[in-house]
Amino acid sequence: MNDELKEKIRHLAEPVIAAEGMELIHVECLKMHARWIIRLYLDKEGGVNLDDCSAVSGQLADILDVNDLMRGPYTLEVSSPGLDRPISRNQDFLKYKGCKVNVKTVAKIEGVKNFHGTIVDLLEENGRKIVVVDVAGKLYNIPMVEIAKANLAAVV
Repeated sequence: MNDELKEKIRHLAEPVIAAEGMELIHVECLKMHARWIIRLYLDKEGGVNLDDCSAVSGQLADILDVNDLMRGPYTLEVSSPGLDRPISRNQDFLKYKGCKVNVKTVAKIEGVKNFHGTIVDLLEENGRKIVVVDVAGKLYNIPMVEIAKANLAAVV
C-alpha cells in the first residue's frame, strides 16, 4: 500500500514540480497515529529555497485533496533534500557513484543490515537492479528491492 501511494503521489506531483523548474527527488509516506505525513524532497540547480517549497506545497495540497489519496487527515511537508539527501531512483545511484552512502536493508545481506560505504555502481542482473557498495574494501551487491532507505552520508 505504501509503495502504491508513493507512486500515485509521485505521478501527481512531478508535472507540478517540473512546471516550477524543479525535480522531485524522493517521496516518503508515513502513517502516524491519526494522520499521514507526506514528505516530498525537491531540488533544482542552485538549490531549493523556502519560496520554492511554498509554491509547490500550495499547489500539491489542492491536487492531493481533489484526488483524495489519503482518505483522512495528512500533513504535507515539502523541502530540499539537505546534506543527507535521500536516494532511491536509478539515476540517483548512478549520479552519486563514488559518493559516501548509508544504506539500510529490509533483511540482512551477508549478515549486515546497515551499510556505510561508497557507491561503486548500479548493475542489472536477471532483470533486477543491484547497487554495489564498497564498505571498507569489501563489495556488497544490494538488490534495490531490499533497500529500505538510502541517504548520501553528510560530510562535515
